Amino acid sequence: MNELLSLIEKIHASPHKAVLAVAGAGTQAVALLLSVSGASRSLLEVVIPYGRMSMVDLLGEEPAQYVCSETAVDMARACFNRANNLLDDTSPVIGLACTATIATDRTKRGDHRGCIAAWTASGVYQFDLVLNKGARDRLGEEMVLSKAVINMLAQVSGIDSQIDIGSDAHETPKIAYFSHSDPIDRLLSGDVDKVMVNPNGDMTPTFDVPQCIYPGSFRPLHAGHKLLSEVAHNHSGYPVVFEISVENVDKPPLTKDEIIDRLAQFRGYSSVVLTRAETFYKKALLFPGTTFILGWDTAVRLVDPKYYSDDIDFMFSKLCEMSASGTKFLVAGREKNGVFQSVSDVDIPKGFERLFGGISEDQFRVDISSTELRNKDGGIS
Repeated sequence: MNELLSLIEKIHASPHKAVLAVAGAGTQAVALLLSVSGASRSLLEVVIPYGRMSMVDLLGEEPAQYVCSETAVDMARACFNRANNLLDDTSPVIGLACTATIATDRTKRGDHRGCIAAWTASGVYQFDLVLNKGARDRLGEEMVLSKAVINMLAQVSGIDSQIDIGSDAHETPKIAYFSHSDPIDRLLSGDVDKVMVNPNGDMTPTFDVPQCIYPGSFRPLHAGHKLLSEVAHNHSGYPVVFEISVENVDKPPLTKDEIIDRLAQFRGYSSVVLTRAETFYKKALLFPGTTFILGWDTAVRLVDPKYYSDDIDFMFSKLCEMSASGTKFLVAGREKNGVFQSVSDVDIPKGFERLFGGISEDQFRVDISSTELRNKDGGIS
């Protein structure tokens, strides 16, 4: 037991922070982790999705099979995403999960087994074990799997030492590791919902929420975009990160080749965040408390029920959600039919005025659009 507690102390001393989900077994791992001082440094949250709807809530759908390696991986991925949402610093995060079926008060026809998975920024770790049925009581099987959970947490926390989990000669675990695929592929498959692309081309799905985001298609990126970015930076005091959604409301999703072509424009110039959020209320969910830069025409659509399936109640509910999340919109004016239109010309519903701020005409006016440039088959840099 001293060796086990010593290992847990090392886990708590590591820089990693985890969300842990256990179903069917692994509860003793939770108890042991919490029994050692310092658990708040390594555990962000523990979830026990025992009931059917609890598991559905964690995964977003009902698994085809509750105890299998695929479900353990799905649980770990959900925990990893949850950890990123809960994190309030730059610590590396871990999603750790165990799903199991072990001895109970009735005889089970199938195997007693446990599937453990850990999801990290670099890859997925798996540990599957079929237990020697009848060799132990419920607590004995629980302890084997709980020790395996602690070993897994130690491993992905960068700790070399492991403890003997107490398996016997008839039990051989299946252990595997899979590195993550290309971040853009993960985004397109729905595995992650956002990817930060740095000016040097490095990509990561894990990053701090930008304070100021400039969404657009940027087809092409032109001097007007760059100037507005500079003006918004001076106005807000925060660096501006461009955003491109691979999903579109009224167009097909971007292909990987299209995404790579768009990103090439920003190489050496600015960071870009790729998302699957085609609407502003989805963007607000991904980036709470962020100021979004948008043009006058986009601001008009943002408060037009037509873009909410002509459902004004739905529009109001989404505006309320964005307001509650701390979202702000910084609106740049533009010319229409020979008249310069600004935020004061947007028909903002009463009560939502504080969502919107404006950039004055003397601060920014560029009467050029990406559409016009595409029609001319040229651009300005």
